[in-house]
Amino acid sequence: MEQQQDLLVEIGTEELPPTALSGLSAAFVERMRAQLADQRLSHGAITGYASPRRLALLVEDLSVRQRDEESVRRGPALSAAFDAAGAPTKAALGFARSCGVDVGDLEREESAKGAWLIHRQQIVGARTAELLPAMVESALSQLPVNKRMRWGSGNTEFVRPVHWICLLFGGTPVDGQVLGIDIARESRGHRFHHPGPVPVDSPAAYADALRAAFVEPSFQARRSRIREQVEALAASVGGQAAISEALLDEVTALCEWPVALLGQFDPEFLDVPAEALIETMQKNQKYFPVLDAGGGLRPSFIAVANIESREPEVVRRGNERVIRPRFADAKFFWEQDRKRALADRQQALSGVVFQQRLGSIWDKSQRVARLSRWIAGELGDDVELAGRAALLGKCDLVTLMVGEFASLQGVMGRYYAQHDGEDPCVASAMEEQYLPRQAGDRLPESPCGRAVALADKLDTLVGIFAVGQRPSGVKDPYGLRRAAIGVLRILTESPLELDLRQLIEQAAAGFPDGIDAGAAVDAVYEYMMDRLPAYYGDRGVRTDVVDAVVASGSTVPSDIDRRMAAVLEFRRLDAAEALAAANKRIRNILRKSDADSRAVHISADYLSEPAERQLAARLDAIRGDIDSALSVKDYGAVLRILATLRGDVDTFFDEVMVLAEDPAVRDNRIALLREVERLFMTVADISLLQPEAAPA
Repeated sequence: MEQQQDLLVEIGTEELPPTALSGLSAAFVERMRAQLADQRLSHGAITGYASPRRLALLVEDLSVRQRDEESVRRGPALSAAFDAAGAPTKAALGFARSCGVDVGDLEREESAKGAWLIHRQQIVGARTAELLPAMVESALSQLPVNKRMRWGSGNTEFVRPVHWICLLFGGTPVDGQVLGIDIARESRGHRFHHPGPVPVDSPAAYADALRAAFVEPSFQARRSRIREQVEALAASVGGQAAISEALLDEVTALCEWPVALLGQFDPEFLDVPAEALIETMQKNQKYFPVLDAGGGLRPSFIAVANIESREPEVVRRGNERVIRPRFADAKFFWEQDRKRALADRQQALSGVVFQQRLGSIWDKSQRVARLSRWIAGELGDDVELAGRAALLGKCDLVTLMVGEFASLQGVMGRYYAQHDGEDPCVASAMEEQYLPRQAGDRLPESPCGRAVALADKLDTLVGIFAVGQRPSGVKDPYGLRRAAIGVLRILTESPLELDLRQLIEQAAAGFPDGIDAGAAVDAVYEYMMDRLPAYYGDRGVRTDVVDAVVASGSTVPSDIDRRMAAVLEFRRLDAAEALAAANKRIRNILRKSDADSRAVHISADYLSEPAERQLAARLDAIRGDIDSALSVKDYGAVLRILATLRGDVDTFFDEVMVLAEDPAVRDNRIALLREVERLFMTVADISLLQPEAAPA
């Protein structure tokens, strides 16, 4: 019976980067799992541990040695291994020598493909303990670390300097070194509560040994503890904590023994926009804000200390003292910024470079204003308000508040526009121009916001493409992928009846003569359409459906979306697969036929076979209904009507020879098929649809 033991690996370091800790832990587990597989070592569950000063993992039921393995090497064919007298040739002798045996010790293998000499060898598995140091080093070397550090006089590198290595297999430390550090069976406790060594008797005892030393080694357990403490403290003052998942992860990565504390600040600071106060609490201090039942900010915050203080009031007062000057700065910025209207800051944008060849933010604002007016006009919205929103849209970039908190751009613009008495549509656009900021984010809702959001993103796309800086690989410094998806989402999900190609052409027309933006129109359009498979893939739509709809030639994203819904509905019909196959057959016939076929229209004079007369009659009967459905863009109705052709199309192919000898008859039948294809193409090219996969 195979012997198994638990394995503990702990890498003790200086404080690891908090925003990367969770990812490093997950990567360590996966890289170690891969190492075990490569070394043919069976094992049970792997549990990762991570705290500010350690990466660790516990492997359950790890085999104590590798599985034995049989090695089979194939040598020369028998015909080349022996001469006519049966003596071994140089090929056979060389193969035997390379295997370390005599020719007589080699075996023969015969199959239908031939016969060869082979060498079969049983390889006894190595002891796991002997393999572990190298495996751990290999796993650590593959962690996703942008920049590694060196320390001391050696050349060893890791994300942070390493101070101890604990590596236990069963109850025994593994001999050797990892990252130049001798392996031991001791861990380290909390830096202040238990700074000394922590003996670990066995891998299974690791977590409890650390908890006794004021270290919670489980990232998820610490995270849950912090959430529970924070929520309880917020509830104690009748509020609820604003818990950002990213901040929760970061705070978890900063603490080994988290203790949450409730602090207060002067209510006078609530006159400052809540977003500014929340930003400084979360970004600078790693505090959790407390909200009231209506979502408004309360004069409270929750800090998480990495120590269980004997005098928590002192710690609380210290945090309150630290936050006050930051809030005072925010209040100063807020009061100073409102002394100048946004409109008075427009000229200052001339000194802010957007892109070297594309000019300043002021230049961009002029182009965006022009395009916003055009978009508003196409949608029947107020053209002048859209233009003003675009001209003021970037003015908050030169305010003190946004200079300190760049993430508040747009948000502060909305506040300042409201203070200046701007139209509500203009004020909303200050923030909405940046929407959607990321996947799943909300879309702009005001007419001005939609116009400016589209214009701003399209101007960036066309401009950056025009100066030859389109994204390559993972590099996308101007966020063009996000901008492209943002435009598609606004057009599709709002929805707006705007032509994407026409939008791009209008954006290109706004650039000065020195920028050949017109030459970039096709590339930008193709780039944006290439985003559609990923966009619809996130909604569970297969690529072949997207390809079929795009082939229709529609350039209006909201119209493409309606066609997509219709094709998805069509695929559920019993006739769908057969009609898709028939359309593919039609496409192949038309491709092979004379491109300059003389028959443009179907002539009843050349319809000789009952099946072709029936198909032609059915086309005449449904054409009016199809035109009516198309006039209201009811693509689902069009495809349901066309689905009724299945029987007639099947009979046509069963009974009619399309490529007849009589040229007139042949051309007429090709015209008939061309009409079938044309009617389907009013919605999508269903010949591109692939059969549904059979259920497993």
